[in-house]
Amino acid sequence: MKVGFIGLGNMGSALALAVSKLADVELLLSNHHQEQVEALQEQLGGRILSNFQMAQEADVLFLGVKPYLLSSLLDSLKEAIQENTSAVWISMAAGVSLEQLAQYLPISQVVRIMPNTPVAIGQGMTTYALYNPDLATMTEYLLSQSGQVKRVDEQLIDAATALAGCGPAFVYQWIEAMMDAGVAHGLSADDAKYLAAQTLVGSAQMVLTSSKHPAQLRQEVTSPGGSTIAGVIRLEKEGFRYTLMSAIKAAIKRTKELGLK
Repeated sequence: MKVGFIGLGNMGSALALAVSKLADVELLLSNHHQEQVEALQEQLGGRILSNFQMAQEADVLFLGVKPYLLSSLLDSLKEAIQENTSAVWISMAAGVSLEQLAQYLPISQVVRIMPNTPVAIGQGMTTYALYNPDLATMTEYLLSQSGQVKRVDEQLIDAATALAGCGPAFVYQWIEAMMDAGVAHGLSADDAKYLAAQTLVGSAQMVLTSSKHPAQLRQEVTSPGGSTIAGVIRLEKEGFRYTLMSAIKAAIKRTKELGLK
């Protein structure tokens, strides 16, 4: 299977790395920064092609360009798209709907995905939506080395984008704040980072492997009159949950704004 990548920023490069681990795939690479694409080719192999050549030749194309660049890119590839009608197009452009993509591509050949940055280490969470269910198996196979993959209704993908796509940034802020608190009370920065990050990893695994609601798991940590409840009360007083919910709401709103005009 010839799998092409147009746009090799952080996310495109991370997905190319994941796809390169599949034995039956030939990578095709394209990027407007020649040094960057050559460095990636040296690391992953594959061939460097122009966008037009790739659109003519690839079986699957990942679109890793910014939403505002997508229209002009697909316009420039119109003839190649008409020649290679069996190609599957996988867009990771935030806010760009399947209906909008169908203005340029056969809707039965389009998948909309939203990965997050941990795909770079094979621990990502990618959500996807599509019109043609026959593409689901292939999509999940191509993303299988990047982490977890989940199909959602397209009407929910903007919410999934804010939660999983933007979510790592919120988690990194959370870890940074915990680190700063540890340093403020005498821990070294390295120790504080390790304690904070591993605490989030372990807690997340508890949520994923337990049938208990997160509220119940929290209650099991929270002894009556203890230090944990003192911290929980302060988080509630400072609006921790409301602030996080508001951040996700703002991210959903902005995602919708990024769609093709």
